Amino acid sequence: MAVYLLRRLAAFALTLLAASVVVFAVLDLLPGNAAEVILGDSATPESLAALEARLGLDRPAWERYAHWVLGLARGDLGTSLTYDTPVAELVLQRLEVTVPLAVMAMLLASVAAVFMGVYAASRHNRPGDLGVMALSQLGVAIPSFWFAILLILVFAVQLQWVSAGGFPGWTEADGGSVGAALGALALPAFSLALVQAAILARITRSAVLDVLREDYVRTARAKGLSRRAALWRHVLRNAAVPVMTVMGLQFANLLTGTVVVENVFTLPGLGRLVFQSIANRDLPVVQSVVMLLAASVIAINFLVDLLYGVLDPRLRHAA
Repeated sequence: MAVYLLRRLAAFALTLLAASVVVFAVLDLLPGNAAEVILGDSATPESLAALEARLGLDRPAWERYAHWVLGLARGDLGTSLTYDTPVAELVLQRLEVTVPLAVMAMLLASVAAVFMGVYAASRHNRPGDLGVMALSQLGVAIPSFWFAILLILVFAVQLQWVSAGGFPGWTEADGGSVGAALGALALPAFSLALVQAAILARITRSAVLDVLREDYVRTARAKGLSRRAALWRHVLRNAAVPVMTVMGLQFANLLTGTVVVENVFTLPGLGRLVFQSIANRDLPVVQSVVMLLAASVIAINFLVDLLYGVLDPRLRHAA
């Protein structure tokens, strides 16, 4: 297990380093001057020189990269040009919305997908299986932003059960409460969970069907174990490796893919911050947030790799 863990840690560190180089190169080394992009064509030479000195553009690229990476390691993400506020403070404020939204969407998608996938696999080629596959195909085909607009029309405009957008806050000091905040995140989470649940249900069904054909499952059934008990005790755990892989990728996608849904529901999350920073040409915010999102994807995949070793001891022995 120690060798397996060391190899995963080395891969994690190298991938994180490569991601930082790519993010820096794309946003800092491409042709064009960032100061000119921010200030526009009408900027004076003096203002351009002042902003270049503020952004560190007058220094060599390797020095700017080293300064940026060391700042990230210390938790210093820079200062926003638009808000004149440390980027770390802006990110922490927006994560209070984005992380709960992604967690709610992942929980909804996981619970629905596992039960649908197991149900379809246990009724292979029967009406229940065909119905689940038809629903999952429909879920994959529907864009999340279109489904979000549909949910607003039905539940906010027609039924008026919830508000059409906005976020009240988590505490009374912010003008809201936990219940109100969860209610504001319910429709966005459901719209995000639809596509993820559809994909995960198909993966779960395929993985469960593969395990059901194994000899040890037939042996367990021959010893008198009921089909339901064999399914939930033995089959589901051994089918969990590919399912966990997709879950990890999906949660990373939910963190990085909330830009459209947060804008549809006007939620003050991380995705909306990136969208506004791009519109305002706030490059320090864009650079730091993109790196943070890339690091979250890499970290989640690293945790999924560790779960492999827990769920399947053969991977540890192979390492």
